[in-house]
Amino acid sequence: MTILLLLVIYLAFISLGLPDSLLGAAWPVIREDIGAPLEAAGYLFMIISAGTIISSLVSGKVIRRFGTAKVTFISVLLTAGALLGFYFAPSIFWLVICSIPLGLGAGAVDTALNNYVALHYKAHHMSWLHSFWGVGATFGPIIMAQFISGQQAWRSGYLTIATIQFALAAILLCSFPLWNKVAKNKSMTLAEETIEEETLEHDKHVKPLQVRGVKLALLSFLFYCGVEATVGLWGSSFLVNVKDLSAATAAQWVSFYWGGLTVGRFLTGFVTFKMSNRMLIRIGQITALVGAALLVLPFPHPISLVGFIMIGFGLAPIYPCMLHETPTRFGKTHSQTIMGYQMAVAYTGSTFLPPLLGWIASLSTIAIFPFFIVLYISVMLLSSEQLNKLLRKKVLVG
Repeated sequence: MTILLLLVIYLAFISLGLPDSLLGAAWPVIREDIGAPLEAAGYLFMIISAGTIISSLVSGKVIRRFGTAKVTFISVLLTAGALLGFYFAPSIFWLVICSIPLGLGAGAVDTALNNYVALHYKAHHMSWLHSFWGVGATFGPIIMAQFISGQQAWRSGYLTIATIQFALAAILLCSFPLWNKVAKNKSMTLAEETIEEETLEHDKHVKPLQVRGVKLALLSFLFYCGVEATVGLWGSSFLVNVKDLSAATAAQWVSFYWGGLTVGRFLTGFVTFKMSNRMLIRIGQITALVGAALLVLPFPHPISLVGFIMIGFGLAPIYPCMLHETPTRFGKTHSQTIMGYQMAVAYTGSTFLPPLLGWIASLSTIAIFPFFIVLYISVMLLSSEQLNKLLRKKVLVG
């Protein structure tokens, strides 16, 4: 039962990644087909992100009311319906309407599954799950490319992804009995065994944001996702305009960054057998900081490629390990709500920090890119270490 449910969750994470990169891959064809302006893609992205943030914030109450299985099923169904709406959309107005449920569904399922895995599975599964998200995010554009390369049939690409999402919703519906059986299996709840059952600070009457260290954790999530998205969005522009590489070479180098992130998360799953989440987070942050420093210093071009790969490998363990640490850090009483807050702040970072760099670069130069990456990683590292210090003090006092 345990393995079967885990396979369902793995499929859900692949499905979660599939739609994330579709819009960017298909937009050049979409805008020509419906007569939309170039910048409209940015507006759609903001709407999807806003929906994701909102659903993440309210997910704690919703999941406590209906349960992880039902929320995941409804969220995937909502996402599938939104993608089907993209298939039928005759104008930019309908794309805007469909972007709302697409964001709401993505945020709820992401939060629900992350908290469930953090509570019921070991750390290596969290890392592998997020590497499977990368698999979905990689195959989304590949599937879309198969349709738009020949007949520019972007709608068929969305229909295909929607069909996959509906199939997953059907699998989730059939898996309802598994969730209850696994939840009752006490041997599964390894993470829960390391959590104090009820302390004064973790009491249900204490508001989640009042739990010690939560705000520092949120700051870490904000700047983690800010770094990840900023490198992906502006890395090529930096390489072309500052390092004088061709656009094709720059794109290839940035793909190595994403490859390092995905492969790094897969490898992290094995490393978690020997090292704790906190140690992996610290090593990852330092590795990413060194990689960013290589972009600042005037080294030969190949060193810049090494820098991008190091940033990707460094970032790889941070996000899944921070998510898996949530119940251990703050107690299982508030873990679902705090997980929702973390996801909302994470999406906020990926939504607003990359445009902030772009706006400042437009007023100055894209050469500021590596300095901002160093700054973002440094803030993340400092807030993470301060959180660890705070938690150590709490253990000593307790």
